[in-house]
Amino acid sequence: MKNPQQKIKLPIPLWLIWATALGFVLAGLGSFGVLDNNEGLYADISREMLLSRDWRHWIIPYLNGLPYMEKPPLLYWLTALSFAVFGVSEWSARLVPALSSLACVAMLLQFGRIVGRPRAGRLAALMFASSIGVVAMSRLLMFDMLLTALLTAALMCAYRHLHDGNKKWLRMAYACLALASLTKGSVALVLFGLIVLSFMLVSRRLRDWRTWFEPYATLIFFAIAAPWHVMASLTEPFFAWFYFYNEHVLRFLGRREPRDYYSGPWWYYLPRMLAYLFPWSALLSGLYFSARKPLNTRQLPLQRFLWLAWLLPLLFFSISSAKANYYLIAAVPFAAFHLATAIENRGFLSGIGAAAPGLLIAVIAAGLCIWVTTGFENTRPNVVILGLKIPAFALVVLTGLAILALGSAYCAWRNTGVGILTYLVLSAWLTATLKVTLVEIEPLVSTRSLATYIQRTLPDREVYLYRDFEDVSSLSFYLKKSLAVVESRSNDLFWGNRLRENNIVISADQFNARLPGKPVAIVVADRQIESFRESIFFQRFKTVKRIGGISVFVN
Repeated sequence: MKNPQQKIKLPIPLWLIWATALGFVLAGLGSFGVLDNNEGLYADISREMLLSRDWRHWIIPYLNGLPYMEKPPLLYWLTALSFAVFGVSEWSARLVPALSSLACVAMLLQFGRIVGRPRAGRLAALMFASSIGVVAMSRLLMFDMLLTALLTAALMCAYRHLHDGNKKWLRMAYACLALASLTKGSVALVLFGLIVLSFMLVSRRLRDWRTWFEPYATLIFFAIAAPWHVMASLTEPFFAWFYFYNEHVLRFLGRREPRDYYSGPWWYYLPRMLAYLFPWSALLSGLYFSARKPLNTRQLPLQRFLWLAWLLPLLFFSISSAKANYYLIAAVPFAAFHLATAIENRGFLSGIGAAAPGLLIAVIAAGLCIWVTTGFENTRPNVVILGLKIPAFALVVLTGLAILALGSAYCAWRNTGVGILTYLVLSAWLTATLKVTLVEIEPLVSTRSLATYIQRTLPDREVYLYRDFEDVSSLSFYLKKSLAVVESRSNDLFWGNRLRENNIVISADQFNARLPGKPVAIVVADRQIESFRESIFFQRFKTVKRIGGISVFVN
């Protein structure tokens, strides 16, 4: 006889999970240009690495022709490999984070089967793949989704080792942890150590600490993680201080030089955690209206582990003085699995419990509609999306969200066979909105159009940047060459410029001396226009072309 708690109440077919994951993550991956700032930096580093004939550039990455040691190289190596196999393009630049997201989906499914919660694993995988924060991070070339996949794998293997004592899982955990450290440095080690040590403490298993220094596992970790750190220290003597102290210790304390990050209050990540998992985070409201089934004592270790696996990263990043919107994405897989187990323990929600999330989202969307109508300040009055200005477009999106949320709430309430899966339509609506917005505002966030204009109309001119490299960081990627920066204010070029004598960062006088008899173009971001007009060389430029928020001046 089947245990009533094992009776399937909300069937989630694998085809639906993978169709959702592939559609939300891969569809239109290259539909918009490489974004300025972070994505432009990392794409150009990978491009330079691939084209470099100097092996040292694979050890110490180069950005716009200057050393760039802020991050480990694994993401660059993998992206360069993607470029080598598939060619240099927008979608191949984003392939690594996209595949990392899909790997998380596979791991959630496998973890659910291993811990005896396959239905929760399927729901967690579906929620993870379609959460708006995950969709956004899966489609951008940044370190965090690769870190998320590797840290999740390390922690899942560590849990299996703690559960059955098999050294195979410990060795696999250390291998994944080493790769995670090559992705984003010691933050992976700190989070892994915090979670594992805390779990051993609450499980009263601290006496087993020696098992974590198993010789083969330790050897595997150092064999993977150590070579690059040693080679980087030998290649660049300044590396050790800069990477370990400035980039890790001082960044955490909010004293890193230069200061290229922002701070926030202790609760900074709380609303963002809800946003990462939206719209599924709204299911928390449904838990209030649903009776909880008695928890099997065999599941207590799992529940403790899940609490620690996402709460400790939340606490760690909240304490840190350096904040960023995307840091906490590493906690989302376990947060999704924890939410899925809570929903499964309440029969996957029914009645008002299943309808409450949709009603809540509809109320929030209606409130935002009122705010847009009465108190929204449009800082980009000339931006048009699908023929609508930003306030009008926002009203369409929010109205559609409210209507879909009400419809989903009704279907979840009336049809227990489909239930909360109806909220998948909200994810589709938000994902489509995100894609359309990025395509429509591309000239404001990417230099793809600007690069095309320069290549077609100014092929013989030498191109310079004025002050803000990060504002047009994708231009080097699209023009396929390093660009000199006049009076640089760039944080990302700061240390590379100090380490090497170069012709990349030049003064106003140096630039002015190069101008006579030489056809050049200089790219200026909107916020630097007034400063550019007051420069000693402004009068030498006679014509201008403006694309998005960038102006091109030619002499």
